[in-house]
Amino acid sequence: MDGMPPPPHHHHPAASGPAMPYADADRTLRALAGAAEGFGRGTIGGLHGPIYRVTSLDDDGHGTLRHACRAHGPLWIVFDVSGTIHLATYLRVASHKTIDGRGQRVRLVGKGIQLKDCHHVIVCNLEIEGGRGHDVDAVQIKPNSTNIWIDRCSLADCDDGLIDITRSSTDITVSRCRFSRHDKTMLVGADPCHVGDRCIRVTIHHCFFDGTRQRHPRLRFGRAHLYNNYTRGWGIYAVCAGVEAQVASQCNVYEAGPEKKTVFRYMPEKAADRGEAAAGWIRSEGDAFLNGARPCLVDGGEAVFRPEEYYERWTMEAVSPALKEVVMLCAGWQPVPRPPGE
Repeated sequence: MDGMPPPPHHHHPAASGPAMPYADADRTLRALAGAAEGFGRGTIGGLHGPIYRVTSLDDDGHGTLRHACRAHGPLWIVFDVSGTIHLATYLRVASHKTIDGRGQRVRLVGKGIQLKDCHHVIVCNLEIEGGRGHDVDAVQIKPNSTNIWIDRCSLADCDDGLIDITRSSTDITVSRCRFSRHDKTMLVGADPCHVGDRCIRVTIHHCFFDGTRQRHPRLRFGRAHLYNNYTRGWGIYAVCAGVEAQVASQCNVYEAGPEKKTVFRYMPEKAADRGEAAAGWIRSEGDAFLNGARPCLVDGGEAVFRPEEYYERWTMEAVSPALKEVVMLCAGWQPVPRPPGE
């Protein structure tokens, strides 16, 4: 390896403008399965199950999202209705589910989605906001959940985090999501006691962190690959490396707001099985630091993993004004039709 990332991979190189990931993912209904880039690339969701049609916006009962999510066995869940689902309790999702919001506009409010001891879940094209209560996240991934892909969701205003990935959950991709109106945005690795979180591997790409205050993400122990994200107007810092964290930041746009300029922060913490406190490491390659943003990089970036040691290719463009525009447009819920293939 020469230390350089592989060339960006495009299915259909555009004549102009940045190449975008997932050019084929909306071609057929189930083309999402196995299409994630990065650490969540093995996620198949409900690929081998029947279609479940959500026909009711009620919180529970026949034809509801909750009824589908608790079912045993794989399901590909689509919506025949648009509107708001008021969740009285966390929406617990069982393994091998795809929650596919394409073709409708579905908002989850009141609580969030909980991925607990589950595997192979895809959540696509939803809005999740207004989660209320102690420890309520928009999407909570813990413990021991694997092969998760959160794609093209709009997440805002919950009482705890927007996406939390903790307690040995791993092989997760978060892509094309829009985060707004929030403080503690994305936590990966909950605290220095959970040394099992050394297994965590997360890819975050083409996401828009729009004026959220901190944790884009805040990482402990694990490995995070960040590329082609746009983070602007944070309130404290952009990205934080806690105990033993390894962050590979490639071709992201970090645009400071009027006050806080610190991009990367290092948080020394003592792992439960170590004698001394230590922070993690961040390696920045091809990132843009705008509006006075200060990278605050420290030596030690060579300690960060190389993404190409884990997967061969990913769709990454050099930073440009066009990339910034495209991420703003493509991140979050989209009014796309439901693809054919039912």
